[in-house]
Amino acid sequence: MLIGTYNSNLTSGKRVAIPAKFRAEIGEKMVIARWYEKCLVMVSETAWGELLQKITGKSEFVTAPVRDTDRFIMGSAYEFSVDAQGRVVLPETLLKYAGLTSEVLFIGLSDRVEIWDKVEWEKREQYIAEHADELMEKVANEQK
Repeated sequence: MLIGTYNSNLTSGKRVAIPAKFRAEIGEKMVIARWYEKCLVMVSETAWGELLQKITGKSEFVTAPVRDTDRFIMGSAYEFSVDAQGRVVLPETLLKYAGLTSEVLFIGLSDRVEIWDKVEWEKREQYIAEHADELMEKVANEQK
């Protein structure tokens, strides 16, 4: 299971080390793409299709929001293989979108990993902490 938060640093060569725990779960080949709230998402190659199915539902691309979501996520997706040190080189487009400059956080969310700029995550985490009760209540009501 992909859980926990791990720190890493972006090198001047745009390399970032994938935490060993996540590499062990995801494997040596992965997909990284743009995600919501200005972060990136990382999954195994095999989990990629399952994740897209959860997001957009059926395979018929009949509505504009489904097509736009596919374009946003799939159009930014890259396949990666880690190097001998467990690192990948992130393309400039992904770095720019997520605002990744130096300190990077990997956050495991059961079936996927989000990749955040540390400063941006701290802002987001503060918002979540301040609104946790209402967020949990809203999620519980949507599950009914």
